[in-house]
Amino acid sequence: MDQLWEFSFAAVAFWVILAFSVIALAVAIERAIAQWSFVTRARALGDTVTRCLSRGAVEEGRSACERSPSPIADVFLVGYERLGRSKPEHVVTAVHRERLRVNQDLRARMWMLGTIGATAPFVGLFGTVVGIMKAMGGFKGDEEVKFTMVSGPISQALIVTAVGIIVAVEAVILFNFFSQRANRIATEMRLLTDEFLELLLEQTGDSQPSRGKKPEDIDDKDAKDTKARTKGGGDGSREAA
Repeated sequence: MDQLWEFSFAAVAFWVILAFSVIALAVAIERAIAQWSFVTRARALGDTVTRCLSRGAVEEGRSACERSPSPIADVFLVGYERLGRSKPEHVVTAVHRERLRVNQDLRARMWMLGTIGATAPFVGLFGTVVGIMKAMGGFKGDEEVKFTMVSGPISQALIVTAVGIIVAVEAVILFNFFSQRANRIATEMRLLTDEFLELLLEQTGDSQPSRGKKPEDIDDKDAKDTKARTKGGGDGSREAA
């Protein structure tokens, strides 16, 4: 019963490591699909929207965002929806808030890779320790023990640690790769968003009429009023005469 208990723990550690490997591979495939051609699609949509806003075609740019499958289209649509209905600073805040949400989606489930990379070696070490305990505890006190009798079980137990290290290295490499790619995508999104906001807020400024009068307009009006009053006073003097 004790030997079966010890063997089951070593086997469980081995299968847990294999499960870690499958999970890490599945997360890597899912992240590759989510990040595949993200920058290319974002740049293409950004160029289209920039050209539309440059010539004042606001609705055309909005239609392009509604048709685009790129996640950055959701960021641009937030700006279009708040255009003319909110203050410029509120538009900027809402757009950047949506951009941060998209950035969080790019890092989804990456914590699994980090967790597997940190715990897989210890799970393998646990299986090895249990295997060695099983190998060393299977001999009687007065039995003559040869090296060949111990080396086989110990080498088999060390396989669990080796597999755990391999899986951990795999998970760490994938985590670093997708983290670096997510950072590059986040930087590209920030540049595209800033350019979009500059052009979008220019449309708001051009569409609003000027509420204040220029100083030179006020001076010209005062001068005309003064001239009219002077002329009117002269005419009244001549009529009285």
